[in-house]
Amino acid sequence: MTLKEKITEDMKTAMRAKDSERLGTIRLLLAALKQREVDERVELDDAAVVAIVDKLVKQRKDSVTAFNDGGRSDLAEKEAAEIKVLEVYLPARMSAEEIGTEVRAIVVELGAKGPGDMGKVMGAVKTRLAGKADMGQVSAAVKAALSGA
Repeated sequence: MTLKEKITEDMKTAMRAKDSERLGTIRLLLAALKQREVDERVELDDAAVVAIVDKLVKQRKDSVTAFNDGGRSDLAEKEAAEIKVLEVYLPARMSAEEIGTEVRAIVVELGAKGPGDMGKVMGAVKTRLAGKADMGQVSAAVKAALSGA
């Protein structure tokens, strides 16, 4: 069963359970998937689905921060609930230590030296860690590895 099929089955389950919050979030996710398929005229694989889910989670996290800064805790709680629903479809996240180890290995592989090679390293890291790690943490780990190199 592909990830997209699992999401569709979860939508049906949420409909049967009359879980309107979960159903709304899953429908939003399926709409984003369908939009991408229509725009690019492709059938999404699991990696592409994970990338879209990751993007939606990042958008929700940004919204939570903005709503909290604006004093709208009710909207921040709604966004946080959506994050919990979406994170179910992401693979297990790597810890900071695992990210650091992986980044240092990539820096050595590429022979990168100094901050000027950040773009080259980030390109390699993104392909290897896509969906597995928070890119904000990855970027910080790359900067640390290159400044110490």
